[in-house]
Amino acid sequence: MNVPLADLKAQYLSIKPEIDAAIQNVIENTQFILGKAVSDFEQEFAKAHQTKHCIAVGSGTDALHAALWAIGIGKGDAVVTTPFTFIATVEAISLTGAQPLFVDIEPKTYTMDPNKLEDLLKTPQGKSVKAILPIHLYGQPVAMDLIQQITQKYGVKIIEDAAQSHIAKYDGKYVGNFGEAACFSFYPGKNLGAYGEAGGIITNNDELAVKLRRLRDHGQSEKYKHQFWGHNYRMDGIQGAVLGVKLRYLNLWTSKRREIAAKYKQQFDGISDLVVPFESPKAFHVYHQFVLRTKKRAAFQQYLTEKGIATALHYPIPIHFQEAYLHLDYKPGDFPVSEACAEECISIPVHPEMTDEQIEYVISNVRSFY
Repeated sequence: MNVPLADLKAQYLSIKPEIDAAIQNVIENTQFILGKAVSDFEQEFAKAHQTKHCIAVGSGTDALHAALWAIGIGKGDAVVTTPFTFIATVEAISLTGAQPLFVDIEPKTYTMDPNKLEDLLKTPQGKSVKAILPIHLYGQPVAMDLIQQITQKYGVKIIEDAAQSHIAKYDGKYVGNFGEAACFSFYPGKNLGAYGEAGGIITNNDELAVKLRRLRDHGQSEKYKHQFWGHNYRMDGIQGAVLGVKLRYLNLWTSKRREIAAKYKQQFDGISDLVVPFESPKAFHVYHQFVLRTKKRAAFQQYLTEKGIATALHYPIPIHFQEAYLHLDYKPGDFPVSEACAEECISIPVHPEMTDEQIEYVISNVRSFY
């Protein structure tokens, strides 16, 4: 049996008539950039997170860069995030001209450690910090109550990186309601994925929403009237149409992910040398990835591969070890939890298209390895 990490073909076939009709409508109306399909999706995505505005853009990286740019981050500023992430989080900081600074993650949640954040903000280096980018990693929200207390104390803004956490909640509130804005990726493999590159920003700040809409469209308020210079960060009409259809299924698909995760945790609980995902008591985890930790990762991955079970490593090289960021002069041991997770974490299939047989096959083979 083969069990893919994601099955976009099966997902498409399950909603094919709606997807095909939505795409055909964009083509027939020739609204290929932005347009009604995008604006309809923006309205529904904002509503899904109980926020006032959604600004659709070309990718998750676009969203992060635009959000930081719009709140005034630039040269001479510093922005704090964690080194255990996809590089886009840190690239967005670099693109503004600001300095990325790192703090370590918590060993249970794999998200930003609030205590480490405050330790950094207390230092002379912390005085240049103008914003933080907490990452709701794998679908698990950061401890945003603690993060908010710290940022308010030090006068620092929050941009949430919610690329992997569509409709996740913390303390009863959806992500996107804790800072200036939250940024999402709609990369095809995400819990809510487009059929190409796409991203979005949600915010409750009216002025910021206006600025972001202009910034994504070359700084113009209307055609050929440019208040400031911006960028081309517009979403394609076809992506808006696809996302509008798929958004209607997001709650159902999220419930399925959580059901699979619960089965896995029940079956894997107590296996020595295997750490299952922890869900914070205040969090609603959406399981973009189901990430195990094991010191036998190489052998475990090889075994599952031989059995036809797809796996992935998210992420095997922390950002401070990437050649692109060696100039930051961090050294091994600076972020011990991130470094350990990079060596031990492995993702197994948790997508909503999994059949009962595939779920049981994964469980059986994980258990048989140990």
